[in-house]
Amino acid sequence: MRWPLVVPVLSDGEVTIRAHVPSDVDGLHEMAVDPDMVRWTAIPDPHTRAMSEQLAFTVIPRGWEDGTHRGWAIEATDDDGRSRFAGNVDIRQRPIADIGFALHPWARGRGVMARAVRLAVDWALTEGGVEIVHWRSHVGNEASLRVAHATGFTLHGTTPGMLLERGRVIDAWTGSLRFGDAPYARTPWAGAAVLESGRLRLRPFTDADLPRIAEACSDPLTRHFLSNLPRPYSTATARAYVDDCVWQAATGAKATWAVADRDTDELLGNVAVMDLQGLAADHGEIGYWLHPDARGRGVMTEATTLVVDHALDPDGLDRRRLTLHAAVDNPASNAVARSAGFTLFGTQRAAERLGDGSFDDLNGYELLR
Repeated sequence: MRWPLVVPVLSDGEVTIRAHVPSDVDGLHEMAVDPDMVRWTAIPDPHTRAMSEQLAFTVIPRGWEDGTHRGWAIEATDDDGRSRFAGNVDIRQRPIADIGFALHPWARGRGVMARAVRLAVDWALTEGGVEIVHWRSHVGNEASLRVAHATGFTLHGTTPGMLLERGRVIDAWTGSLRFGDAPYARTPWAGAAVLESGRLRLRPFTDADLPRIAEACSDPLTRHFLSNLPRPYSTATARAYVDDCVWQAATGAKATWAVADRDTDELLGNVAVMDLQGLAADHGEIGYWLHPDARGRGVMTEATTLVVDHALDPDGLDRRRLTLHAAVDNPASNAVARSAGFTLFGTQRAAERLGDGSFDDLNGYELLR
């Protein structure tokens, strides 16, 4: 079967996907050399304007002709009301296809890509001879993950060594979408909404936090009560932890906050609400750690109280019951639980393995809305 050389024009009234035109080439090239594009994709680097022109007017038309690469330019309206090139979306191969997409910097953060992906995937599954569309991205590419989440892809997990980029074999986040799947998020994104008190700001992690995470998780006291932490704990380990927090937010399993000084933005610790997708749909478990230089100042009580209020708020995580567990011989953690309003409901004997290999009793606390 030969595929049409006339590229279908698809629109939802806000975003249009169409064939490339000569005026797109400058935007294509600007997108190709953008640092985020270079970081998260295998696009040739350096990338010339001639390469962008070849992609638009040789590679993609050939792909439409043989059915191996159906690619569109994305057109959207900018802040000045102009309709202009905003990015690319591609459906590659059939009947098992994979999707690729990229946005020009001006168009990011507007929901443009989710609209474009829905248009392309719907066409592929209804008219393009495709039975399933696979999504793959470099682990850590939160922007790509947010598009896959928003457009209804089933998020499968991390596949080791799935991508080859500039000579490096790297791990990939993966997902898929079949005909009949709703093109909208399957679970809420358990995002870390920014929470503030007089001296603290609770926010998502940033790359600047990685050294402080590594320091906190290498600290002997932290390791004593969190005995399952990797050893050694490097900035690369911290990067993997932050990436996992993003993935668990996307799957609705855990909401994680970096606890930062409100004035300096220095990382002080971490609070999370875990088990959000457990058997009890209205339950969550609080967990936390502090950087050594933040201890003894009431920081974790203040941060945990902010998270608890958000978790119990119907407009927040909408939990009815929260639990918190603390080793009996960890007085600081038990003090945080009590100060944050939790009530002791029981003690499990020898339930907590410590860093020295011994076992401690484990206090269980709960708080009800």
